[in-house]
Amino acid sequence: MNKKNDIKPYIPPESNQPELTVCSCIVGIILAVIFGAANAYLGLKVGLTVSASIPAAVIAMGTIRIIMKRNSILESNMVQTIGSAGESVAAGAIFTLPTLFLWAAEGKIAKPAIGEITFIALAGGILGVLFMIPLRSALIVKEHHTLPYPEGKACAEVLLSAEKNKDNSKSSSTVFAGMGIGGLIKFVVDGLGAFAGEISLTFKGFRGEIGTQIYPAVMSVGYICGPRISAYMLSGGIMSWLVLIPIISLFGNDAIIYPGSKTIGEIYVSGGASAIWSTYIRYIGAGALAAGGIISLTKSLPLIASAFKSAVVNLNFASGNEVLRTEKDLSIKWIIVFVVVICIVMGISSYVPIGIFGSLIIIIFGFFFSTVSSKMVGLVGSSNNPVSGMAIATLIIATLMLTASGKSGMSGMYTAIVIGAVICIIAAIAGDSSQDLKTGYLLGATPKKQQIGELIGAICSALTIGATLYLLDAAWGFGSDELSAPQATLMKLIVEGVVENNLPWGLILSGVFIAVLCELSQIPILPFAIGIYLPVHISACIMVGGIVRLCFEKLKKDESRKTEIINNGTLFCSGLIAGEGLGGVILAALAVIGVSKYTNISDIFSPAIYYGGSVIIFALSVIALIRFALRDNLYNKQSKRSNNI
Repeated sequence: MNKKNDIKPYIPPESNQPELTVCSCIVGIILAVIFGAANAYLGLKVGLTVSASIPAAVIAMGTIRIIMKRNSILESNMVQTIGSAGESVAAGAIFTLPTLFLWAAEGKIAKPAIGEITFIALAGGILGVLFMIPLRSALIVKEHHTLPYPEGKACAEVLLSAEKNKDNSKSSSTVFAGMGIGGLIKFVVDGLGAFAGEISLTFKGFRGEIGTQIYPAVMSVGYICGPRISAYMLSGGIMSWLVLIPIISLFGNDAIIYPGSKTIGEIYVSGGASAIWSTYIRYIGAGALAAGGIISLTKSLPLIASAFKSAVVNLNFASGNEVLRTEKDLSIKWIIVFVVVICIVMGISSYVPIGIFGSLIIIIFGFFFSTVSSKMVGLVGSSNNPVSGMAIATLIIATLMLTASGKSGMSGMYTAIVIGAVICIIAAIAGDSSQDLKTGYLLGATPKKQQIGELIGAICSALTIGATLYLLDAAWGFGSDELSAPQATLMKLIVEGVVENNLPWGLILSGVFIAVLCELSQIPILPFAIGIYLPVHISACIMVGGIVRLCFEKLKKDESRKTEIINNGTLFCSGLIAGEGLGGVILAALAVIGVSKYTNISDIFSPAIYYGGSVIIFALSVIALIRFALRDNLYNKQSKRSNNI
C-alpha cells in the first residue's frame, strides 16, 4: 500500500468477503431501476433529484441480512453501488432528453425512439464510469485527507453502524413505509382523482397567487435539502408570483407584449396567474437559471483547473495484476479500448447522427467534466455539484462550434442536445461513482468489482430510462402542469436562442440581472432561480418539508439523538419519493393503455370535499413524517443527502 495512505479499511485487503454476487447484482439492479424511475419523475416534476445511496444501502442491508440471511458488508455495499447508479443516469437524462420530445410535439422532429434514448443513456453512463476509473487513485486515495466525499463517508458509516448493531429492521421498514405511503397518496390523488393535487389562494383586486401542492415527494425534497435551500426556492416563487406577475399585469394590462399574442389582461382572464407565468415569467426564470449555472461554474474555475491538473498528473496506469485486492482497478488498457470504440460507434452511427466531430466533443468535454464533477462532490458534496452549469456551458459551446462548422438549424440543435445529454449523464454518473468508491475505500471493497457494479447499474438504468420517459410523456406530456421538465425546457430555450436568436431577450436579460443581484447579495443563485422558474405551489410545498426539518434541528436534545431523528426522517422521505415516483410511472402506464379514465372518481365529490380532503391528506403526510422521524433506535450517525441541480 502507498506509504502516504494511513487508512486501514474495515475489511483488510487479505480478507475476502462476498461482493459481486448474483444476489447483490439482482437486488442492486432492481433498486437501480426503481430509484432511476423515481428520480426521473421527481426531476421532471420539480427540477431536482435526490441521492439514492443511503436508502439503497438501508434497503440492501434489510434485504440481504434479514430476508436472505446473508451477512457481508461488502455485498450490501455492492447493492447500493449498483442501485445508486440509477438515479444518476436518470438525473442526466431528464435534464436534457425531454427537449427532443418538446421539439417533436412542435412538429420540428420525429419523436425519439426508445432505442435512441437508450443509446444516448448507455454512452453517457458507460463513459461516466470509465472516465472515473483512472481518477480513483488520484482523487479517492491520494487526496483522502483533503477530499472528504461527505455522502460517500456517510454511506460507509450507515453500513458500518448496521454491521455493529446487527439490526436493520426499523430503518429498512422506515424506507418501505415511506414507499407505501407515497405510492398510496399518489394513487388516491392522481389515480382516483379523489382529491386535488394543488390548492391555490387568490386575492380580489390583486393578480398574485399563492398555494401549495400536496404531494409528499415534493415536501420530501424540502426536508432533504433543508430549510435554507427551501427558503431560497420559496423566495424565488414569491418574487415571481407575488411581485413580478402582479407588476406585469398592472402596467401592461392593455398591451400585447412578445412572446404573448393577446393583451396581458386577456391572458390573465383566460388562465389566471399561471398563464402570465407560462407566457413571461418562465423566460425570466430561464435567464436566471442559465446565468446562475454559468456563475457557479465560473466561480469553480480555480478548483476545476487544479482538479484536472492533479488528476491528469496522477493518472493510475498501473496494472491490476500485482497489487493488493483493495487497489485493483479495471485495466486501463481495456478502458482506452472501450472509450475509443464508443467514440467511433457514436461518430459513425446513423441512429444518433452526431458525427465524429460531435463524438470527439463528447470525449474531450466528458473527461474534463467527469474530473470536475468528481472533485466537486468530494469537496462540497453532491448538493453543490453544478451539473446544470456544466450542461449549460456544454450546450452553448457545442452549439457555437457546430454552427461555426456549418451544422445549423434543427440538425445542429438536435446534435447539440444529444452532446449535452451524454455529457450531463457522464458528469452525474462520475460524481456518483466517486462517492461510491469512497465508501468502498473506507470499507475495504475491491475497486475493480465496484467499477463493474457501477457499469451494471448504469447499463440497466439506461436500458429502462427510455421506456420511463416514453410513458411519462405519453401520459402527461413534458412541459405540462404535471411534468414541467424545467431543466430540459431551459436547455431547449438556450439552444434555440443561440441558433435562431428568437428569444424574448428583454425577459431573459431581466432574469440574468436578477441572478447577478443574488450573487452580489450572497444569495445562492440556483435555488432562488429555480423558485422563479417553477410554479410557486411547488416551492411552497418544498418549504413545508424544510420547516419540518428546521423544527427537528431546533429540538432541545443531545446531538446524537437529534441526528437520529433527522436521518430517520431522511430515510422516510427517500421512501416517499421512491413510492410516489413509482406510482407516477405506474399511473402513466395505466393512462397510456386507457385504463385511467375508468378509475377517475373526481366527479362524485363536492368542491368542499375535493379540496378539503387535499388539506387533510397533506396534513396526514406531514404527521407521518414526524412520526417516523421520532422513531427510536435508528443507527445512522451522519447523513446529508443531496439533488443535481
